[in-house]
Amino acid sequence: MANIIEGLKYTREHEWAKIEGGIAITGITDYAQSILSDIVMIEPPKVGTQIKAGDAVGTIEAVKAVSDLFAPLSGEVIEVNEKVVKEPAIINRDPYNEGWIYKIKVNNPSEAENLLSAEQYKELIAGH
Repeated sequence: MANIIEGLKYTREHEWAKIEGGIAITGITDYAQSILSDIVMIEPPKVGTQIKAGDAVGTIEAVKAVSDLFAPLSGEVIEVNEKVVKEPAIINRDPYNEGWIYKIKVNNPSEAENLLSAEQYKELIAGH
């Protein structure tokens, strides 16, 4: 079973967001990295980019496939985790801490209500 952390918000596209004081730290879930397998490249959105919730904002490439990264919330990209750009395999080892991908200055905090709780995300992946 995939590691799903209480207190985070999740998307149906297997991204997570940790929202603290108007900033959302985002990445892909443990479930997503296990399905993708060995992650070899990541192309996050650029700092300063305005993104909209649900939009494809970057790509993640694994040995098996290339997938889009989807924005969990709308706002401005304020930081990118350069460590995972240089060493994408960090995401396979630690998707929720060291393997975060980018941070968003959130425009509309109420959008978080559209995301899934840990319990709802567990139900989503149980159906796969």
